[in-house]
Amino acid sequence: MRISDKWKDYELLDTSDGERLERWGEIILIRPDPQIIWSTGKKNPLWRGAHARYHRSNKGGGHWETYKKVPDRWTIGYEGLTLNIKPMGFKHTGVFPEQAVNWDLAAEKIKNENRELRILNLFGYTGCATLACMRAGATVCHVDASKGMVQWAKENAISSGISELPVRWLIDDCIKFVQREIRRGNRYDGIIMDPPSYGRGPNGEVWKLEEQLYPLVSLCEQVLSDDPVFFILNSYTTGLSPAVMEYLLGVLLKNRFGGRVSSDEIGLRVSDTGLILPCGSTAVWEK
Repeated sequence: MRISDKWKDYELLDTSDGERLERWGEIILIRPDPQIIWSTGKKNPLWRGAHARYHRSNKGGGHWETYKKVPDRWTIGYEGLTLNIKPMGFKHTGVFPEQAVNWDLAAEKIKNENRELRILNLFGYTGCATLACMRAGATVCHVDASKGMVQWAKENAISSGISELPVRWLIDDCIKFVQREIRRGNRYDGIIMDPPSYGRGPNGEVWKLEEQLYPLVSLCEQVLSDDPVFFILNSYTTGLSPAVMEYLLGVLLKNRFGGRVSSDEIGLRVSDTGLILPCGSTAVWEK
């Protein structure tokens, strides 16, 4: 398992009874996690001293219950980046801390290339991967269908002091954008994507990642340059194993570009137990 272990401002303190006890800077949050099927003694006093807890609703969604004053937003740092945290209506905060291993991987690959690289970040969310690539020296195209998420990503770039670096912030459907890039002849040296597990399109069509992933990656393969550096594919879909994603990248990318393909779970170390909490899967093609 690949572990995000460079954090100073984030800490997974404990896990029990379907919940995470987390420190985000100086703010302690309790959030649900369906993978936490075990029950422990909750000896950490912060279980009873948290600032807020997110409660799921049986009807979908949920709400935050606050015990202490929680700012509307605050910042945490990671490896020179400053990221804005905002508790949202569906338990999220704007940062998936386990993804830091993928930010680091992309940044390292960019720094190791003695040339200017163009990176495409699809389903870019609040831009943490985009910022890591910008800071490493790449020109980045950040695409997300949500106007609010793209604005949040821009705010993170400003907070990190790198908003003047070359980047395109695009509010667009990722598939339609890639289709247009193919027609325009635009190419990228690296692609990062973390597509949703499930969703609905503008005309009510259902998106299921297991069914759409092969055509999606096949489409994206067409916008890779003749000398690409990496393709990072992340998923939180429980029915999609790391080995399946690795096989898919092998079929579509290794046969054309050579290189190597790997996959693994990514996770976070739990401070109180020393154990690792799995937090999704990533497959990587690299030259």
